[in-house]
Amino acid sequence: MARDMQKRVIKLQFNAPVILMFTILSLAALIAGNITDGWTTTKFFSIYRFTPGDFFGYLRLFGHVLGHVSWEHYMGNMVLLLVVGPPLEEKYGSWNMLWCILFTALVSGIVHCIWDPNTALLGASGVVFMLIMLSSLAGMRDGAIPITLILVAVIYLGGELVAAFTAKDSVSQLTHIVGGLCGTFLGFLMSRRRR
Repeated sequence: MARDMQKRVIKLQFNAPVILMFTILSLAALIAGNITDGWTTTKFFSIYRFTPGDFFGYLRLFGHVLGHVSWEHYMGNMVLLLVVGPPLEEKYGSWNMLWCILFTALVSGIVHCIWDPNTALLGASGVVFMLIMLSSLAGMRDGAIPITLILVAVIYLGGELVAAFTAKDSVSQLTHIVGGLCGTFLGFLMSRRRR
């Protein structure tokens, strides 16, 4: 009986360290924002009006992807991140996944500051869109463009383009589009390096 109990011990695997740490850091940012009544979210985890002399502006260029407005906002992004991210991290490696996230955060932050500097941007949706487009390129072989990439681009990014001109909400479709373009670029870049 004791041997049977030993065999049934459940082991946990820290299978995608970058994706899991991103999820934990985003949760910590959300909790800190709730505790400080939004001060930490404004100071560290959202991007707006970047000026080269502002030290915190450089942190916000990357940190804005960790910030979330509410639990619902956080959960919506993290569910997709946790579904799509781990297989990609396993395929491309943790360092590549980290650089993909940092690249997407930087590009989306810069584009937002140029396009709409007076509005605060926060959330991981740009990173999620990057991962979605990157996953549609994961099976690319011999330089051929996967049909899944075309379908995802038409359905997901096409929908975001339409929503950018028709939706009257606080969702940043521009960030989704930028994230998707980053994922496409990074997917082609990494597939070329692997070949």
